[in-house]
Amino acid sequence: MHPLLQKLFELYPRLFGARFLPLKIGIFKDLVAAQPDALPAAELKVALGLHTRSTRYIEAVASGLPRHDLQATPVEPVAPEHVHHAILELYKRRSGRAPEQARQHAVAQLAAAIEASGMSREEYRERFTSPDDNVHAMLEDALSVVAQKAARREALQNAFKASGKTVADFAEMYGLDPKEAGRLLA
Repeated sequence: MHPLLQKLFELYPRLFGARFLPLKIGIFKDLVAAQPDALPAAELKVALGLHTRSTRYIEAVASGLPRHDLQATPVEPVAPEHVHHAILELYKRRSGRAPEQARQHAVAQLAAAIEASGMSREEYRERFTSPDDNVHAMLEDALSVVAQKAARREALQNAFKASGKTVADFAEMYGLDPKEAGRLLA
């Protein structure tokens, strides 16, 4: 471990602690300005590079958590491109040990990223094309998952409208959790 990573943990335990958080863009400048004596710029650059290339950090970015400032306060969302590339990097790192499990996890994460991006499935497909056939196939599988979820949600909403029941009664009729039904029907 780089000695400056230990110092970062001591100075900012919520940001560099046990739970890794995506760092805001420009955190390097913030750190240098806040701790010029404790965090020499050249060493900090190396330490932050090690931190942001770690699997745990990439997992935090892939999960879609927002970016955080020095107080560990969420300040901005992670760009869809960064989430997408983090998911693919995790897939590459994990596919050597358990390729099918890594693929399934990547497809599920890509589907969640597509839904969280605010883009339509077509926009996402257009923006994140890949010449790699395997990556392209995973993206198509994720887009299919998103389409299936949307179709289920639409069918549920149509059934609810046609039922004339309250959300609680509808949820009970279909064996759904009332809170989850409310979320799906909203």
